[in-house]
Amino acid sequence: MKFRFKTLFVVFFLLFFTRLSIAQGLPQLQGIIFDRENSLPLPGASIYWEEDFSSGVVADLEGRFSITTPSLPAVLTVSFIGYETSTREITAKDLEKPLRFFLSPEELSLEEVLVQELRPDENLRSLETGKNRVPIQTIKNIPALFGEVDLLRSLQLLPGVQTAGEGTTGLFVRGGSADQNLVQLDGAPVYNPSHFFGFFSVFNPDALSEVELYKGNMPASFGGRLSSLIDVSLKEGNNSKIHGEGGIGTISSRLTIDGPLFSENSTFVVSGRRTYADVFLGFSSDEEIRNNKLNFHDLSGKVVFRVGDRDRISISTYQGRDFLGLDDQFGLGWSNWVTAVQWSRNITDQAFFDLDAYHSRYNYQLDFDDPDSGFIWGNSLSESGLKGTWSLLGDKFSSYWGFHSQFYRFSPIKLEPSPGNTFQPISTNPKNGLLNNLFVGTSLELSSKFSVEGGLRRGLFNQLGSGVEYIYEGGIPGPDAEVIDSVRYDRFENIQFYQGLEPRLAFRYLINDRFSIKSAYNRNFQYVQIASNSSAGLPIDRWILADRYVSPIRSDQVSLGFFRNFQENKWELSIEGYYKTLEGIIDLRNGAQVLFTDNVETELLSGRGWSYGVEFLLRKNMGKTTGWLAYTWSRAWRQIEEISLGEPYNPRFDRPHDITLVLNHEFSPKWSAGVTFVYTTGQAVTFPIGTYTSDNQQLPLFSPFRNEDRYPDYHRMDASITWKNANKGKKWRGSWNFSVYNLYGRKNPFAYEFREIYNDDIGFSPGDGEPITSSRQGIIMTYLFTFLPSITYNFQF
Repeated sequence: MKFRFKTLFVVFFLLFFTRLSIAQGLPQLQGIIFDRENSLPLPGASIYWEEDFSSGVVADLEGRFSITTPSLPAVLTVSFIGYETSTREITAKDLEKPLRFFLSPEELSLEEVLVQELRPDENLRSLETGKNRVPIQTIKNIPALFGEVDLLRSLQLLPGVQTAGEGTTGLFVRGGSADQNLVQLDGAPVYNPSHFFGFFSVFNPDALSEVELYKGNMPASFGGRLSSLIDVSLKEGNNSKIHGEGGIGTISSRLTIDGPLFSENSTFVVSGRRTYADVFLGFSSDEEIRNNKLNFHDLSGKVVFRVGDRDRISISTYQGRDFLGLDDQFGLGWSNWVTAVQWSRNITDQAFFDLDAYHSRYNYQLDFDDPDSGFIWGNSLSESGLKGTWSLLGDKFSSYWGFHSQFYRFSPIKLEPSPGNTFQPISTNPKNGLLNNLFVGTSLELSSKFSVEGGLRRGLFNQLGSGVEYIYEGGIPGPDAEVIDSVRYDRFENIQFYQGLEPRLAFRYLINDRFSIKSAYNRNFQYVQIASNSSAGLPIDRWILADRYVSPIRSDQVSLGFFRNFQENKWELSIEGYYKTLEGIIDLRNGAQVLFTDNVETELLSGRGWSYGVEFLLRKNMGKTTGWLAYTWSRAWRQIEEISLGEPYNPRFDRPHDITLVLNHEFSPKWSAGVTFVYTTGQAVTFPIGTYTSDNQQLPLFSPFRNEDRYPDYHRMDASITWKNANKGKKWRGSWNFSVYNLYGRKNPFAYEFREIYNDDIGFSPGDGEPITSSRQGIIMTYLFTFLPSITYNFQF
């Protein structure tokens, strides 16, 4: 392992300095791209020479670029999605100082552009596989549940992404569980990214600028999760005038305001959203209903300071909270609080440094007010981090390196009984961990057709005190294992150490201007995970750290993709296949109880898993009608001793077939419509195979093999129509959105309750998808939504 690490490091060293020495002697043109209306920089704008499109570059986060010059004079083209293209003849005199380009928004709105890459053919030329950039306007055009535009639910419409069930925002990417996704906001992790038990995500779309989803070929600068990275960015305020936007919907309202702060060198944006279901409950004539509470809110803000020409400082924060209260007797609340500070410095026109610091905290509390059996149950966890990245950019070469330190603190789970309650108080041991990472990555265009990218990430994890570690008879924890000793550790004392090397490698071969082949390999380690038997995700899920008995999870993924564009990049077709292995994955024993135990390791089993699949995506990026058609065939497996008699089994989110269709059409500048259709195989479950009698009660009998049965297949169609005022220079612009969730009223199963089982016979009616037995009264199916209309008024000023 040491030899391989040193060899790879030498390869990166030689690639880096060889290419750097070549690039230093080439004349460079520098510039910056702005939005003409608000003077904001346009990161991601494309810059290329008219006679050599393949040598183009992309503007950085500040809108800056540096491009090698051909023989001058030559014509330079600057373009960006939704803006008019700008061309300018460049002479030798223009090399003396950076140029400024101002792009004007196109009169014909491109709101229908979907999942569009940075350049028209970026999907062919980049080294990225399994990655999607989703413009926020695209997400806003998709029909939504209750009219609530939702980022995470929109990502479920992409190939390779599965859902936990009806209406939920949980994501299962390429056979991985929901806790294997790193969801981050401006670089800070969000541990519970959902509201209302998973029905809505915590992200207010008006406050966001972009979201990127990595399913494979994750850069070495990111890690800590196995399956995906969901990188969400808060938008920046404009520096010319106060601007606002918002909406009034069926269950919530939202408002966002942005503009200059002190001068044109500083901006701000603040955003808020709140539901008002509890407001309507207050009008009920039933006192029990009137005293209930059900709401959530989001608050976010971001300020940006530009210090000189080379430095930029941003401060971002997000706070969100849910609360469910029943008649002042029961209350459950949970909240996220995330803060991130970023400093970016342009060292030279090709060298950059970024320093990120963040703190993320999640907590929940459940109150039950009863004189005899009342209690307060609560828990919190947090992660603090510091990340530094140096990067060097060139026309055909780029490299980055840095560090990332993460400190985890999982506070004790506490249950405090009320004075009249005879239960004993519960307080588990705290868990702390320190994860230090070093990373390096480089990409090199070896020829006009062949490019390669490589990366290394080294993780060093320490489980730290204070805390107690239990020693079991035989050294192996289990439900019947006896604790023979315990060891107490002081604060920050090392308890357990793990390390892992994570190589990343990717290739791209451009067959011609319309067709490319890509391949990638990724290894990831994960040192935190959820111990839960709920696939949908709950606010009270228990996160655990790697320790003596729970090893880090390791994944290895290989992928191969074919990418083809048609009709001058208006149409894109991609076919990607992948195979992923998982080592050290955990699952719960049958009947496990993990919420309050201080010996959670006795309730866990570990083993291995694997998944594989093929993802097809056909999408149209431009024109009056846009959208995509996606189909995924995939399988996910787990094999853990003592579960399913040691035989491989499918986790609940294994859904072999998944089809999604997303269409948007702009009839005129005022009228547009959208339609989505979803079809997936039913989730894997375990149904009773019979009954047995115990203490004069008839109880269901289950097979020892897990998840051999399935719910009926899931399918649904949503539709929306939008009417908006034409842009005639007015300060106030409004639009109305009418949407219907589950257009044809499909009753998709959410849960089954087995009350009585006759003749030990269970089955499904092949036509209507409802369960049958010899008597249908024994099984109750629960579904959530049928035909569900909503209306939203959106505005800008």
